[in-house]
Amino acid sequence: MDDLQFRQLLDYFCYSWDGYRRVRKGVKKRISRHMQQLGCRSVDEYFHILDSDAGIRQQCECLMTVSVSRFFRDRMLWKIIEDHIVPEILRENRDKVRFWDAGCACGEEVYSMKMLWETLRSRFGYMPDIEVWATDINPVYLRRAREGIYSISSIKEVPRELREIYFIFQEDENVFRINPSLQKGIFWKVHNVLHNFEEKNFQIIFLRNNLLTYYRDEIKQPAFQKVVNSLAMGGFLIIGSHEKLPFESNNFIPFHGQPSIFRKA
Repeated sequence: MDDLQFRQLLDYFCYSWDGYRRVRKGVKKRISRHMQQLGCRSVDEYFHILDSDAGIRQQCECLMTVSVSRFFRDRMLWKIIEDHIVPEILRENRDKVRFWDAGCACGEEVYSMKMLWETLRSRFGYMPDIEVWATDINPVYLRRAREGIYSISSIKEVPRELREIYFIFQEDENVFRINPSLQKGIFWKVHNVLHNFEEKNFQIIFLRNNLLTYYRDEIKQPAFQKVVNSLAMGGFLIIGSHEKLPFESNNFIPFHGQPSIFRKA
């Protein structure tokens, strides 16, 4: 599959060339293998199958997903969550805090939040329970997230003291497994971020490096509105460090001078 054919596929799904440009090599290989498995000799034949078979179309959408993450990615962000966002939430004296990672990929952000939350119990004395919803369109990613097995490179930014508590090193495979205690209270669910999510009133929503990167503006705006409809008043929306909101809104106020963190007014 060459770039011209790949652009045709992006047009088919209303995906953004700018979003995929740097990661297209791996995606193109996956799509080419999929076409071969289906016996497609041309992109037109592939499109015909996608139009006629919803299951195969869903397979293609999953193959288009990109999972590039690691634990505590962007340390400045996690420091702001620790020092400013969590204290703001605790001022509400809640019995439970709801967190949604929309597009969680293989779970690194989800487990990072759980680790942070648990370590802050000793700092604040009392921490409400945190209910975590982790969603992604790709069931393969979700299965990996549930398994909680990661390479050394994925955990390189995890502090040593947290690594010793929350990871179990499997020497025979040279990988790290998440401590099962950290997996409690996480609800994993296959969900397309373009659609409404039935769960509401989240205090924190992560929408990092998926919808706002890989979709075109005409898709971003209505889908983004569906996501933020699930955010509670006063809740925090966190997007990627190189992303922008798809439209201006007085309902979202930049928090702590950060262009990727917003509070719902």
